[in-house]
Amino acid sequence: MRKDFSGRKYFILSIIILLGAIFIVRLFYLQVVDKSYMLSAESNVLRKITKYPARGLIYDRNGELMVYNETAYDVMIIPRRTREFDTLQLASLLGIEKKLVKERIKKAKSYSWFKPSVFLPQISKQTYAYLEEKLYKFPGFYVQTRSLRNYPHPVAAHSLGYVGEVNARHLKQDAYYQQGDYIGINGIENIYEKELRGKKGVELVMVDVLNREKGSYREGRYDTAAIKGKDIYVTLDLNLQSYGEKLMQNKVGSIVALEPSTGEILALVSSPGYDPSLLVGRVRGKNYTRLSRDSLKPLFNRALMAQYPPGSTFKPVNALVGLETGVVSENTHFGCNGVVSWPIKCSHNHKSPLNLPEAIEQSCNPYFWKTFDRIISSPSYPSSAEGFNEWRRHVVSMGFGKKFGTDLSNERPGSIPEAKYYDHYYRRGHWNSMTIRSLSIGQGEILVTPLQLANFSAIVANRGFYYPPHLIDSITGQQQAVEAYTEKIQTSISREHFEPVVDGMRRVYGADHGTARWYDLDSLQMAGKTGTVQNPHGDDHSIFIAFAPKNDPKIALAVVVENSGFGSKWAVPIATLMMEKYLNGKISRKWVEDRMLEGDLINKGEGSDE
Repeated sequence: MRKDFSGRKYFILSIIILLGAIFIVRLFYLQVVDKSYMLSAESNVLRKITKYPARGLIYDRNGELMVYNETAYDVMIIPRRTREFDTLQLASLLGIEKKLVKERIKKAKSYSWFKPSVFLPQISKQTYAYLEEKLYKFPGFYVQTRSLRNYPHPVAAHSLGYVGEVNARHLKQDAYYQQGDYIGINGIENIYEKELRGKKGVELVMVDVLNREKGSYREGRYDTAAIKGKDIYVTLDLNLQSYGEKLMQNKVGSIVALEPSTGEILALVSSPGYDPSLLVGRVRGKNYTRLSRDSLKPLFNRALMAQYPPGSTFKPVNALVGLETGVVSENTHFGCNGVVSWPIKCSHNHKSPLNLPEAIEQSCNPYFWKTFDRIISSPSYPSSAEGFNEWRRHVVSMGFGKKFGTDLSNERPGSIPEAKYYDHYYRRGHWNSMTIRSLSIGQGEILVTPLQLANFSAIVANRGFYYPPHLIDSITGQQQAVEAYTEKIQTSISREHFEPVVDGMRRVYGADHGTARWYDLDSLQMAGKTGTVQNPHGDDHSIFIAFAPKNDPKIALAVVVENSGFGSKWAVPIATLMMEKYLNGKISRKWVEDRMLEGDLINKGEGSDE
């Protein structure tokens, strides 16, 4: 039985024609419509160059440039495209050893055979010019432009921070970065990295067989432009910052100056400091090692990270808590037996009895011990622990014992101990105000930072409130950065209780026996409080908090000069000069300025106590 299969050939032929048509259409699409495969096919003659954006500039509050960019050149390598070449010649052109060339190639291969990575960062313009003429001899190598930070003024290194190469952690956390990219490591550069860094672009460049660039691929239609980083304006006053760093030269300590009405930081000085340009470019690693090994710890930001007992600068805090809890009033008088007082002796003999403003003026230890005792031992509380908890609640409301949590790198919280600390140390019910009496004069377990002291000074200047201390003024095109720290924080102390404390702090400058009376300027109406802080590791620390003018405060600050003796010796004149410089723009008493500028407390030279 025969079957007719002649119809099947037309069916099979139709299928072949249909498949052929599909392949033709697909081929047309790939070669004419879709360019991705064309780009892949031509990849052996194309070079993908990352276009790094210019990093945002940094200005001070008055528009003075603090950080800008300058061009640098990175030698890049794609291991897969390398061929045999004269390693000695390349080493000679780059000014490095031959073995380093081999080490860098090995490192690049371990990262990726196909992806570009930095072979040698930040070569000079001269080296780049020499290399460019010979680059055709080194297939797989090319030069990529990027920018480095530059500083027209060698100040504010701790606040500004620095930029360095990304590490494995950065690469894992953010896909934006690739091996060899730079990132803000510390300070403003780190806190506002995403705003400052901008957005990378890409350029496709034609390359011939001799490794020479022949121009943009297809007139740049596949290129993307780099977007410049946003410029940042910080709250620092460049002139005041520079002046503060000069005053603190050859001294160990810090200055923090705030604008009380906003919480904006006018100056943030940590001494010894360093020139921020030391941590730029290929010398950064070497300089960082040298700075980190320096016994004076110039990398340590004392303004935010150093923690000290506040000493007598804490007495206004206890005065305010005493007034708020009602255990004392402005006219409460306590007697003092001077240097033979008990259980806490006074530092000197003075008139007795004293009211509260006079006690602040004289910095009378027994007065504030008795105030503290009344708070902790008040019949209003069932136990000393309850009285202590109430005292602590008020103290913490004034910004102590916690971080402000703003745009400040490595800020530390200080320490205001809790009742459970003493319960553990002495056993519950076995301690009272006498046990912890050193807290009444700012010693014992209390630790504060210079930033917290400056903020407390601003609180007194504002009569009871503060804005979180911060460094950001504005970011180009980003209003929310300005609004981030505009919340007014009210303390637990009523406004009326600040007036007697302000009166006492003004008397520190203006009265016959005030500890800062030698440096008073009537026109500025300054108010402050000295502190001489006991230091078990050496000479006492000199501390001072102040604000001015008294009734219309424009500046509040704290000054710490380590191992320098009485507060009035160094901290007071430095604070006075800072306030006069900011408010008047000039210094009227050159002899005070000269003594501070010439004082060398590190080498114990001219101007020291020795």
